[in-house]
Amino acid sequence: MSFPLPESPGRASPTIALLLGLKKVSVRLVDCRKTPGLSGTVRGEEGDSDSSERPDSEEPEPETSKPARQHHCSHCGKGFSRLGSLKRHEMIHTGEKPFHCSQCGKSFALLFCLKRHEMIHTGEKPFHCSQCGKSFAQLWQLKMDERRHRGEKPFHCSDCGKSFTQLGSLKEHERMHTGEKPFNCSFCGKHFTRLRHLKTHERIHTGVKPYHCSHCGKSFTRSGHLKAHERIHTGEKPFHCSLCGKSF
Repeated sequence: MSFPLPESPGRASPTIALLLGLKKVSVRLVDCRKTPGLSGTVRGEEGDSDSSERPDSEEPEPETSKPARQHHCSHCGKGFSRLGSLKRHEMIHTGEKPFHCSQCGKSFALLFCLKRHEMIHTGEKPFHCSQCGKSFAQLWQLKMDERRHRGEKPFHCSDCGKSFTQLGSLKEHERMHTGEKPFNCSFCGKHFTRLRHLKTHERIHTGVKPYHCSHCGKSFTRSGHLKAHERIHTGEKPFHCSLCGKSF
């Protein structure tokens, strides 16, 4: 908004002087708004326009990426994000088993495998079935038992249609059809369809007897042999003749 000024020189009227003074004040306000640190206090000034345009000129923040797999196996090239994971993996290739059972001398690559094995000797069975009350040393054994109660057998043989509660049992069964015996004894070369059969067989060569009688201390290579022996001490005779009723 503009106001007319007197055409002739001379002393300005009080009204004009007041308007000129206001104009000067207005100019001063504009100068103050351009002072650093005050530009953001008034809308519509250059300071606000600069701040509103700044986000368009900034580079977007980089997206969070997954940790790089910087540790690689020298044997197979597989990558790992942690050095410890690589070290555990390499034991598969080197055969290193640094954890040893103090009871039977058996060795393991991982500590948790040793802890799980030691339950065989201690008899610890912390997992209990709510259906039948049976106890198990390992959680997966409890899960399998619960499947049996439910009658669940999700794994089916494509050759004969037989069903199983766990995948490993199906794989073992399928070898009956294929004749495959992938587990070889390093001492005599004998082949087996199941790993546990190989382990039991190897005790013939090593002389390891991990199952000990709590009554007399006698040792056995198989848990079944220990169970049968313990009945001598307990007097248990679980097998009954259907004809005469005699127990054995």
